[in-house]
Amino acid sequence: MLRSFLPKLRWPALALATVLAASLAQPAQAQKYRTAAGFRAGGSSYGLTVQQLVLPSTTLEGLAMLSSREWSTTLLAERHFGILGPSLNYYLGAGAHFGNHKDDGNFWGLDGIIGAEYKIAFVPVVLSVDFKPTVEFNSGDWARFPTGVSVRYIIVKQKNAGIQGIFDKVKSKIKGRDSD
Repeated sequence: MLRSFLPKLRWPALALATVLAASLAQPAQAQKYRTAAGFRAGGSSYGLTVQQLVLPSTTLEGLAMLSSREWSTTLLAERHFGILGPSLNYYLGAGAHFGNHKDDGNFWGLDGIIGAEYKIAFVPVVLSVDFKPTVEFNSGDWARFPTGVSVRYIIVKQKNAGIQGIFDKVKSKIKGRDSD
């Protein structure tokens, strides 16, 4: 019965189901990094990406992208949600961009983003894949629907709280600090 139903399911319904399922997840308790920077590629463009944790589960991401006929910079605010712990997240966000096209001149626009990221165990690297639709102003294109892949190196790790409890008093006394 399921096999006969799946071919009839169109991509908009599948996308809606994915968004609804994703909205039921809880925000990530902690990410594995505070600052990460690296390389992003998508379609015919490539460039640099920097992510900075600004609030719990919220990052700002800056993109500097180049292609054969244009350059652009983008700033995105992203909210991260955990999938199976803090190493695997999906994120949703929005932002804006500014750029210059060789034929059309300066342009700007609004961006949305949905993606997933994975922090590789024992290696300070984060891999991500995303879909970043844009609405363009003062450009030959009125909208774009690019996908991208990013590889980021973790520059500043998230501090680990460690195990809290009875051993904290002993640990602080050994170091010469009396916490009482």
